[in-house]
Amino acid sequence: MTNRFAEFGETRTVQLSRTQKVVAKRMLQTWTTIPHVTHNDECDITRLEGHRQSLPPKRKVTLLIFLLKAVSEALRAFPQFNASLSDDGSELILKDYVNIGVAVDTPRGLILPVLRDCDKKSLVVLRDELSALSDKARTAGIAYDQTVGGSFTISSLGGLGGTGFSPIINAPEVAILGVSQGRMKPVWEGQAFEPRLMLPLSLSYDHRVINGADAARFMRFLADNLAQGALDTECDAES
Repeated sequence: MTNRFAEFGETRTVQLSRTQKVVAKRMLQTWTTIPHVTHNDECDITRLEGHRQSLPPKRKVTLLIFLLKAVSEALRAFPQFNASLSDDGSELILKDYVNIGVAVDTPRGLILPVLRDCDKKSLVVLRDELSALSDKARTAGIAYDQTVGGSFTISSLGGLGGTGFSPIINAPEVAILGVSQGRMKPVWEGQAFEPRLMLPLSLSYDHRVINGADAARFMRFLADNLAQGALDTECDAES
């Protein structure tokens, strides 16, 4: 292929990996066929972070694991987010399982391991499964069947920074949650400003299936759940 930029100076050509090519093709198709809307919100995770830091070493988990549990509960409360459109667009297929894909950055490109039945598993089990799948994804050891069958996706950039972004839906899913970096902010508490750890959340959704009011309710439910700061479920207490 002719390098049309060479006349302006020195250039280098790098071949995209097979994974990057596949992802690029899917992203283009998804972006051009699904009407995307992104709803941005913030969640007060001050209490949650305090709870997370207080966990004993054997039960220590990252914020992403709490997000998996909170999103699972939100998907149960709002089943239209845990769905797919039929091929002809005439029916909405509601899924009775909660399988959440988590975007993992790898040298070969973006990989989406899928954690199955997230609503039925403890925080510790989810932590161990995500760790194992992420390691496989980064070392090219992940199997195809461990990257399919998702009903919702989380893309977290919290470790890198940012205040918000518009993630592209992972079709045939109808929504995806983007997570940016939490920051301490002064929040008015009625009588004075207090320092609170605020987490930016960005929900992209398929506007053919989900309207703005649904998205706002979903995000408020999710944010309120996280803000409670005690997401140790009965299932987790057994671990």
